[in-house]
Amino acid sequence: MPLDPRLLAILACPEDKRPLYYFEDEESLYNPRLHRRYAIRDGIPVMLIDEAETVSDEEHARLMAKVVADGLPPTFEDPEESTPERPEEPVLEDPRESAVEDPGE
Repeated sequence: MPLDPRLLAILACPEDKRPLYYFEDEESLYNPRLHRRYAIRDGIPVMLIDEAETVSDEEHARLMAKVVADGLPPTFEDPEESTPERPEEPVLEDPRESAVEDPGE
């Protein structure tokens, strides 16, 4: 039974508070940053750190390859991974405005 999209939109890892990947066919949610998988039992995500499974590097690679191959989106947009805004260009002063008038004139 697939998870409700409204629930997915707010699900985050309980440890790092960042998004997860949802593997409907494997009934799990995955945090690639911590290599941690959370089970979904009877349609209910078990979001307890103590019950999460830490996966091997090989399993991590398999899951991430599946994310790419299937185009799986994260549960929500991660503000920490978004492109930083371009810094503002420095405002250059007009040299005519910064010229000091000669008091002798």
